[in-house]
Amino acid sequence: MTNRNYKIGIMPGDGTGPEVVREGLKVLEAAMDKYGFKCEFVEYDFGGDRYLKTGEVLPDSSIEEFKKLNAIFLGAIGHPDVKPGILEQGILLRTRFELDQYINLRPVKLYPGVETPIKDKGPEDIDFVVVRENTEGLYAGAGGFLKKGTLDEVAIQESINTRKGVERCTRYAFEYCKHRNKDKNLTLCGKTNVLTYAFDLWQRTFNEVAKEYPNINTDYAHVDAICMWFVKNPEWFDVIVTDNMFGDIITDIGAMIQGGMGIAAGGNINPDGVSMFEPIGGSAPKYTGKNVINPLAAISAVQMMLEFLGEKEAALSIEKGVIKVTSEKLKSLSAGKMGYTTSEVGDMVTDFVSR
Repeated sequence: MTNRNYKIGIMPGDGTGPEVVREGLKVLEAAMDKYGFKCEFVEYDFGGDRYLKTGEVLPDSSIEEFKKLNAIFLGAIGHPDVKPGILEQGILLRTRFELDQYINLRPVKLYPGVETPIKDKGPEDIDFVVVRENTEGLYAGAGGFLKKGTLDEVAIQESINTRKGVERCTRYAFEYCKHRNKDKNLTLCGKTNVLTYAFDLWQRTFNEVAKEYPNINTDYAHVDAICMWFVKNPEWFDVIVTDNMFGDIITDIGAMIQGGMGIAAGGNINPDGVSMFEPIGGSAPKYTGKNVINPLAAISAVQMMLEFLGEKEAALSIEKGVIKVTSEKLKSLSAGKMGYTTSEVGDMVTDFVSR
């Protein structure tokens, strides 16, 4: 029997992050009791408050500690008194890069009872997954300035795409598509007509890996077309694979069509190492401490984490609990309009999992 004891790093972060993490942990503890696995929690206070007090973002020693964990549960990063980019690059991007979390996994699934802004579309139409390369591309930080601050200033930001990085992301997408209980269709999202070097590499790699998966249908679409079709025909999609920048953009469209940031969760995945799971909606500082923020995205992040750890029965139970709450209880997913407090929503999912 496999070891069912897990060491989980908890990073509540900024703004409403601690509130939604609290509800996620409440549900996780119910799942532990119900399904017989154990978690040891290690809490980290990295975020805006710590940075403002100490000037420290993420010390080297913490990365070494992270490597000894089974997974990380993150609340939110972003503080109104800290210049944008410091925390995001210093905590989020550094953790992704240092732990080689080379996949960003974003399920886009409309649950019953949740409104989508797309007319005449329902849960049967919106159910796909975006596999985004997570450690290369424009976010690798390559580039610089020449004559900064002058009229002749030049700013260069380079997109780094390696054969290794592209192939392992593409292969992960094929494997994910193979095991996903849907259409077995994988779409490459790119811009081959303009970004002729980077996406030539992506297209060639995609085509070569596809030969190993004859039972998976493949196609290609430019990123601008993907944006249109997400809105017009989301039912066309099963799994999409793309680079870091395009993945960042299209997953926000995905979040909106599945009902908004209050329901959208994501995973930063190292298939052979430590992965990090989070609600993708940000720290929402104006709602901090009001007990009105929607915790379902954080609870769904716990579901994704358990699925990654192999606790599939517990993960399925959490998803069913979320569906019960969206279909029978909530008036809205928006903060302050749910008809329930943050903690009451967490209690409802917890009660379902416990039973």
